[in-house]
Amino acid sequence: MSKTLTQMRREIDEIPVAVDRLLTEGATAISDAAADIRALDPRFLLSVARGSSDHACTYLKYASELLLGLPMASVGPSIKSIYGVSVAAEGALCLSVSQSGKSPDIVRLTEAFAATGAYTVAITNDATSPLAQATSATLPIHAGPELSVAATKTFVTSLVAGLWLIAELKQDEELLAAIRALPQHLAAATRCDWSAAADSISGQSLFTLGRGPSWAISNEAALKFKETCQIHAESYSSAEVLHGPVSIIGQGFPVIAFAAGDAAEDSIAEVADALADKGARVFATTQRVKKADHLPHVRTDHWITDPVAAIVSFYGMVETVAVARNINPDAPRHLKKVTETV
Repeated sequence: MSKTLTQMRREIDEIPVAVDRLLTEGATAISDAAADIRALDPRFLLSVARGSSDHACTYLKYASELLLGLPMASVGPSIKSIYGVSVAAEGALCLSVSQSGKSPDIVRLTEAFAATGAYTVAITNDATSPLAQATSATLPIHAGPELSVAATKTFVTSLVAGLWLIAELKQDEELLAAIRALPQHLAAATRCDWSAAADSISGQSLFTLGRGPSWAISNEAALKFKETCQIHAESYSSAEVLHGPVSIIGQGFPVIAFAAGDAAEDSIAEVADALADKGARVFATTQRVKKADHLPHVRTDHWITDPVAAIVSFYGMVETVAVARNINPDAPRHLKKVTETV
């Protein structure tokens, strides 16, 4: 490959600016939607998404349950688009996340939830998209054009927009302040040096790990290895990996463990060290490991926002791995930017 900068790298570097733009331009949409939702007092949340957007919803599921005490469930779009079933959604807040807002199955299920009583919200990079037109409220993520097939800045801005809505619903001033401070932390995250982890990845299978909100980041990381590097990667909760998956571990088997400064940090560090004891080459975003290798990472002003910084640092590393393997991460084989699933 040419040594010229990839579009993916340019878009990773744009993430802090994109988040700052969201915080500057997205406030009215967030506050208006939050006011409507507080008046409705939803009892549970639903999400509609695929791919990276579904990983964003997993993060928002943990945010809803940990911060609001409200359960959130992901519903497969095929329930409506293939099977033709309408699911009762009275009293629900539905978050539909799609960078393009164009996939017919996402739109149909969102419309079905609205028809059965949900308050529906689109989190999208296109405020004129079919999804945006189908919902009670639209939260534009203000990421700007994203030309690389691999979603990076749209993933991060989707995380921030959804979390910002949850923070407004809770009226959590500490979290709102941490969200406003994110651009500076994400700028620092783009500069974290994960070259040691990149050098350990030979092309064999690998694991990514997390727990709680960081498990959502682990899921996104595993997808990006497959998508941009053509490397098989599987994401596991650190609570599950020692049950069956650990049998795969051999000498030098690569593992990347994502930990935030939250209640799960110690348990993730313990699992990372246990896998290192079994011969794995383990890297972790925590200083609490003793046998695994510590990855440079950025801690933000709130534990729930730490995973946002972690994925930014990861994106920089995975782009480096793709380029080293002579793979163009901007145009992975068999993939296109918008997949319109029915």
